[in-house]
Amino acid sequence: MRRLNRKKTLSLVKELDAFPKVPDSYVETSASGGTVSLIAFTTMALLTIMEFSVYQDTWMKYEYEVDKDFSSKLRINIDITVAMKCQYVGADVLDLAETMVASADGLSYEPAVFDLSPQQREWQRMLQLIQSRLQEEHSLQDVIFKRAFKSAATALPPRDDDLALTPDACRIHGHLYVNKVAGNFHITVGKAIPHPRGHAHLAALVNHDSYNFSHRIDHLSFGELVPGIINPLDGTEKIAVDHNQMFQYFITVVPTKLHTSKISADTHQFSVTERERIINHAAGSHGVSGIFMKYDLSSLMVTVTEEHMPFWQFFVRLCGIIGGIFSTTGMLHGIGKFIVEIICCRFRLGSYKPVHSVPFEDGHTENHLPLLENNTH
Repeated sequence: MRRLNRKKTLSLVKELDAFPKVPDSYVETSASGGTVSLIAFTTMALLTIMEFSVYQDTWMKYEYEVDKDFSSKLRINIDITVAMKCQYVGADVLDLAETMVASADGLSYEPAVFDLSPQQREWQRMLQLIQSRLQEEHSLQDVIFKRAFKSAATALPPRDDDLALTPDACRIHGHLYVNKVAGNFHITVGKAIPHPRGHAHLAALVNHDSYNFSHRIDHLSFGELVPGIINPLDGTEKIAVDHNQMFQYFITVVPTKLHTSKISADTHQFSVTERERIINHAAGSHGVSGIFMKYDLSSLMVTVTEEHMPFWQFFVRLCGIIGGIFSTTGMLHGIGKFIVEIICCRFRLGSYKPVHSVPFEDGHTENHLPLLENNTH
């Protein structure tokens, strides 16, 4: 009984076979079928390679939400060179809460040479070229995010020409922690001193003719310092044409969480608008000579995540490619074979000529072909 039940089960399973096998003796091969098969296998190989490259690639996913973090501090990373001696300039931050952040907390003043060496000038030229391309093609920002933390450093390389040059500028570099409210980071004449009504700069002791706010921004960023990220003002250089000149940068900072396969960081992106003008009180152009960076924070936070195609999706797409090519090429081969057979049959019918009928005296015709005579007696 068990054997009988097993045989019935096997016969039932065989009837459900959706892939019946055809004996090799009943399979007919042809040159056209072999050619189509070769084309199909080649196409499948090419598409499989392309699909595998897509599977290895990643893309950046952007998500937006309201920034609810108001209690933490905002870090400002600064590396600016001003064409004045360090004893003549001072840098500080004043936010809307009238809170002044002293420069001694995190900024260093270092005498430097304003003119760049050939190697440094080449670095700046390449950085400015990247900045111009980023403004034209915003999709390049995704490439920069992917290469973050594993690309070459974006800092200005050290001088390699003559170290005995006399310093004529001041490099202000370091970082500051400020409140997450709008503020104003500025570099102007004289050191900053606290004041009950705000703050002031000791500019009276500096000769007016020594004012020169030509400057170079080697780096300016907000949030966690991430190597490899290029910010909008990196590599910017401005040359003052007058002693009394004001340079203004209006910055909108967007909190950004970056999650890639190489790094996870809380940083900030920003956009900037530049303006410069000469201070002339007689002409109605009021203000203070210096470099002013007025920043404001966006209420939205951006989460940038590196996405990757899951393996199951890659496998389904690969099966679709192989099965689709097999079905399509088989159908096209059958249609092509059918059309060729129709055309060949027409040519054969056109080349066939019927035998002329032989008339008899009584009006009948003989349509049969003449029989061969038997010469044997």
